[in-house]
Amino acid sequence: MATETKSRNLGRRPASQTIFGALVVLIGVLLLLDTTGVFDTGALLTYVPSLFVLVALYAMVASEFRNVAGPLVVALLAGGSQLVALGVVEFADLAPLWPVFVIAFGLSVVLARYRARAHTVPDDYVSALALFGGSEKRSTSKSFAGADLTALFGGAELDLRDTELTDRPAQVSATALFGGIDVVVPRDWNVRVDVLPVFGAAEDDRPRREEESEDVDLVVTGFVAFGGISVTD
Repeated sequence: MATETKSRNLGRRPASQTIFGALVVLIGVLLLLDTTGVFDTGALLTYVPSLFVLVALYAMVASEFRNVAGPLVVALLAGGSQLVALGVVEFADLAPLWPVFVIAFGLSVVLARYRARAHTVPDDYVSALALFGGSEKRSTSKSFAGADLTALFGGAELDLRDTELTDRPAQVSATALFGGIDVVVPRDWNVRVDVLPVFGAAEDDRPRREEESEDVDLVVTGFVAFGGISVTD
């Protein structure tokens, strides 16, 4: 019963990319009002970076902190931009600190991987890294729990068509920077894509069915920039 309730709640929660898209539309409306002279929205636009911080924090909370790397980098960048916009600091003061983003990203990826592995046996959890190349993995676990996929200037594919689930929903954390990740799943799985996209795309490319279970079988969280994350069958 607890698993069923959890799955239903996941299905009702707005996806991070939905909120991000709505934010982009809101910014567009404010810009349009300003450029057409209908309303001066300059003061409101000053606080736009804070909205990106909120979206990043929501993405972390919604994924139960499995999705940390990308949202953390977005939050830091947006937070710094907000301080500059408010005149609290100068851009020149923050520029030398850019390696902090690299360190934060690396630590977040490592911590997310070991956090998930601590609750699963090796065969039930898959980890893959594609760095300037490709990675293809296939799981046949009878109690698949999740995966951690990272693609940097490369491509990664995970085939889950021969897996079985005992504790729903399973979780896949995917991070793609200038690369792509494909998660191949059974056609009858109900998959929730909750990826934070920045100049990228995250989609479920499977054909739509007339009937779909309310229970969520798999949750795909993560971050994509200048690339794509897709669920296929």
